[in-house]
Amino acid sequence: MSTSPEYATFHFHALHHADQPLLLPNAWDVPSALALAGAGYAAIGTTSLGIAAAQGCPDGHGRPEVRDATLALARRLAGRLPCPYTVDIEGGFGGDIGQVRDLVAELADAGAAGLNLEDGLPGGQGLQDPVRQAELISAVKERAPSLFLNARVDTHWLEDAPPPLSVTLSRAETYLAAGADGIFVPGVTADEDVSVLAAEIPAPLNILFAPGRHTVSRLAELGVRRVSTGSLLFRTALEATLTAADAIRTAQRPADAAGGEVMGYEEVQRLVGEE
Repeated sequence: MSTSPEYATFHFHALHHADQPLLLPNAWDVPSALALAGAGYAAIGTTSLGIAAAQGCPDGHGRPEVRDATLALARRLAGRLPCPYTVDIEGGFGGDIGQVRDLVAELADAGAAGLNLEDGLPGGQGLQDPVRQAELISAVKERAPSLFLNARVDTHWLEDAPPPLSVTLSRAETYLAAGADGIFVPGVTADEDVSVLAAEIPAPLNILFAPGRHTVSRLAELGVRRVSTGSLLFRTALEATLTAADAIRTAQRPADAAGGEVMGYEEVQRLVGEE
């Protein structure tokens, strides 16, 4: 496919209306994004946890250094992927509406096809007022109308006791009216809840994949249009790192401990090498 920003954005929108849900693996740096794109995935997302952790920061706290690292990664990916990519910007990294608009404009200039914008407050301190969040969504869409804005509703992510689905649906309705292109509800795992959200939300529904609870085929049957891996791949990579290190310590082959082959030095060099 063409790698022009205009076509990438158009294609990314279309992927949410295809016959099968968009399975979106989330990368945390250039090599992970290039490897996933090279494996044939139709689009790549970034994971805010992976990027924040790489800076030695917690996720979801709106740290300026995480904002800078997120934007830097988006710029490094520009023109290097054969598929669209979308960027997780938490809740805007604590910026006011003007600052978030500027960030989104920079992401669009870098070639991003979409973004995630969550309504959870920094540090897990509850949820943003939906009216204020709608104002932010509207301002962002006005500044970068072509980007696919995935509005994340954190009713089931930050709350120990999630409110009724009617609260989630009310927020989704408000955000769509403000211009959001899709709705992301992480933390929902029960089939019946996913089914209600998919039926009641008149836009592509994004669900966070839960190992042991979800399969892509079942989520497709329930009406989900996008399935994200979130930080799962990053956390799996960390676990694989520990497994390999322990294998060396106990005189095993790292590949045997990991259950497969290890990517070679030259292969990594080719992966990240400039065209």
